[in-house]
Amino acid sequence: MTSFPTNNDRSRQWGDALGERRQRLDKPIPMIVEGRLTRMVGLTLEAVGVQASVGTRCIVKNIDGQCIDAEVVGFSGERVYLMPTGDIQGISPESKVIPTGKVYEIPVSDDLLGRVLDGTGQPLDGMQPVESHISVQLTGRPINPMARQPVRESLDVGIRAINALLTVGRGQRMGLFAGSGVGKSVLLGMMTRFTTADVIVVGLIGERGREVKEFIDNILGPEGMARAVVVASPADNTPVMRLHGASLATSIAEYFRDQGKNVLLLMDSLTRYAQAQRELALAIGEAPVTKGYPASVFTKIPQLVERAGNGDEGGGSITAFYTVLTEGDDPQDPVADSARAILDGHVVLSRRLAEEGHYPAIDIEASISRVMTEVTEPEHQGQIQQFKRLYSTYAQNRDLISVGAYTQGTDSRIDTAIQAYPHFMSFLQQDMRQAVNYQDSVHDLGTLISRTQMPQIIDTEVIE
Repeated sequence: MTSFPTNNDRSRQWGDALGERRQRLDKPIPMIVEGRLTRMVGLTLEAVGVQASVGTRCIVKNIDGQCIDAEVVGFSGERVYLMPTGDIQGISPESKVIPTGKVYEIPVSDDLLGRVLDGTGQPLDGMQPVESHISVQLTGRPINPMARQPVRESLDVGIRAINALLTVGRGQRMGLFAGSGVGKSVLLGMMTRFTTADVIVVGLIGERGREVKEFIDNILGPEGMARAVVVASPADNTPVMRLHGASLATSIAEYFRDQGKNVLLLMDSLTRYAQAQRELALAIGEAPVTKGYPASVFTKIPQLVERAGNGDEGGGSITAFYTVLTEGDDPQDPVADSARAILDGHVVLSRRLAEEGHYPAIDIEASISRVMTEVTEPEHQGQIQQFKRLYSTYAQNRDLISVGAYTQGTDSRIDTAIQAYPHFMSFLQQDMRQAVNYQDSVHDLGTLISRTQMPQIIDTEVIE
């Protein structure tokens, strides 16, 4: 038997519907003020009639319905400057500019492990996007410096020269300073495979597009990729996308750090990040101040780097390595100089050593770890000082020794340095497929230094 709704049922339904309408009226309806595109110069879009704050995501809708993502990067009077995140083909005058009222953010979870993303968090590996109820913004969360855990624990990076002589602490931020073609990518790959970390986040910012797949297949491999997240924003991306790529990689590292995990963040490169900010700043009219770099570049670098490091008490850590390209091997490049001042140490790669076939081509004299004294024992520190003292003695007298102008027996310290130097160089070299853990590195250094103090200084054995 079919039952029909009674008058009470109808009244209840109408009352529920009316109550829902009243609730909607009580809430303010956000007004979306659309603007229009008036000018385009290079990659910079100028719009009027748009009410949006800096960093807001906007949609540029062409007359034929084509939509392009853009971000507000500045304003002047009634004009708003936007920078597209993708291809700008098809943009025409009087296109609609629709602010979304949102900033860029991505969902995060453990499902990110093994994935390759672009600067906006979209997959590049052909798989479905990551879905999660937790999202993070690209700007990150600042940590009170008084709440940070101090760096007190050494980190094994699997490279003997760094473990023994430039000991890195868990939560340290290091710079990898190198010109082109001196083994920077190989050294990064070694650290990726050998470093003891729960999660590895790799940011490939502004580099060649072909290097992305090569890095994943040849350097990370299936085993390394299982605990890694790769964010790739190659050189052909817009400046905003390259900035987003670096910020996204850092945000993902922050998420895993907040889960109590020890994260290794490798960013290649900090220089390309600075160049992207320079392109953006110059495009909207900011004046250059140092070798073509606007002042905002030297503000953005510390803001990015300071997000890495140890978290709050009881949390995880982000140990970060940022590559810095020294243009023309100039160590006084403004980006390199700024990075050197803000980072917790730097590893310098020497072109001369690379040309001699010495890999990794680490210049021990020019490199330093600022937290080494906090994570090493006094005996180890004494061995490092003695190594550097003898190594520097030989380097200072290299020309005299090379041409035969130095006479054996003139200076006992130089004599010791001459006999120790070949074994020091052997100690500093390492095959890219060979890992040397922290304990073995320190033991090998102690053995090497103890032999320099024997009457028959250093036998024919070479530390491999």
